[in-house]
Amino acid sequence: MNWIKTLHDALFGFAFYYPLFMAYLWMVGGIWYFLHWERRDRARGIDNPPPLPEYPPVSILVPCHNEGENVRETIAWALAQRYPDFEVIAINDGSSDETGAILDQLCEQHARLRVVHLAENQGKAVGLITGALLSPNEFLVCIDGDALLDPNAVQWMMRHFITGPRVGAVTGNPRIRNRSTLLGKVQVGEFSSIIGLIKRAQRIYGRIFTVSGVIAAFRKSALHRVGYWSDDMITEDIDISWKLQLDHWDVRYEPNALCWILMPETLKGLWRQRVRWAQGGAEVLLKYFRDLFNWRKRRMWAVYLELATSIFWAHVIGVTVLLWGAGKLVELPEILRVPTLLPGWTGVVLGFTCLLQFLVSLLIDSRYEQGNKRYLYWMIWYPMAYWVLNMTTTIAGLYRAITRRRGSRAVWVSPDRGLGTEQAS
Repeated sequence: MNWIKTLHDALFGFAFYYPLFMAYLWMVGGIWYFLHWERRDRARGIDNPPPLPEYPPVSILVPCHNEGENVRETIAWALAQRYPDFEVIAINDGSSDETGAILDQLCEQHARLRVVHLAENQGKAVGLITGALLSPNEFLVCIDGDALLDPNAVQWMMRHFITGPRVGAVTGNPRIRNRSTLLGKVQVGEFSSIIGLIKRAQRIYGRIFTVSGVIAAFRKSALHRVGYWSDDMITEDIDISWKLQLDHWDVRYEPNALCWILMPETLKGLWRQRVRWAQGGAEVLLKYFRDLFNWRKRRMWAVYLELATSIFWAHVIGVTVLLWGAGKLVELPEILRVPTLLPGWTGVVLGFTCLLQFLVSLLIDSRYEQGNKRYLYWMIWYPMAYWVLNMTTTIAGLYRAITRRRGSRAVWVSPDRGLGTEQAS
């Protein structure tokens, strides 16, 4: 029975120490990234990107499906780029609303805009592939049909391609537009302290889990080598990130490349989005599992390990919750009893660490949003609510990834776009 007790103590210790370890790893990595790369740009200002030795032409790809309410604004911001040589290619992917008509009208008004219509809903990956193949340019910037691209974003991302011949992709810095509800305000802090900080830390140890599908730039020759986006993956952005890095292309993070996005502000919409993200991560873990044993691809081991460990942690927490619930119904052996889910001293330590992580990230991100530190107050809800959400969506996402029919095309599903917008100052 000693080994059972040892295993029990190890699992419950892991449930506590894993998020604690990762939080400090992300904070140290984020600070290191800031000091090594990001700090040198602070004196320039976001609106003053460094001049480039050359300005190769760029195509901005905007795949759209039922974006009638947002596409005018999205195209207007894309056309407002201060980069000297670019075009915008909008791909209307079988929209059933007025998206196609709006794009045709805009095309007549703007010489830089080209529009492509697909007869049926083929999915975002097919839309991106269509735009990439129709583009005459080597460099592509891909945004969503409801995203507002900062006027200097293209130039900030292009500096990586100009200076790095092995750079295959650059991911930008998405910022939340709609923050009129508690969920919206919490996600402002989450995108800074979780998503932004993780990308900074992952950049330090060499590989990034995923580009942001809402804003990412690509070298087309790199895409061609790996076969472009996969149309059967539920999250094409995660998959293309792994394909490129497994082919030894570098993927970088550019925090100055801002893009304003809409996020879910209902629990149902948030649940659907996070299950999709979790399913996409599990799908790439299963798809590229054999590459884990390839020494030449060892630089991806840290990303594999982080993803696999997070999935395992979610299941440990899930089992803990089940044991607590079962203990309310039947008499369990002493070693399996979970007397309470209310946080004790461990919860206080985790809560303090979480708030410290948010503070560090918001301080780093204050360059991109003035007054963002006021959202620290709302982050007290994150450990209590979002960790439960992440645990349940991770488990559901893994199940869906395992049971999903292989080879079936991933098509558009209209997301929750929030209840209202409150632009950042």
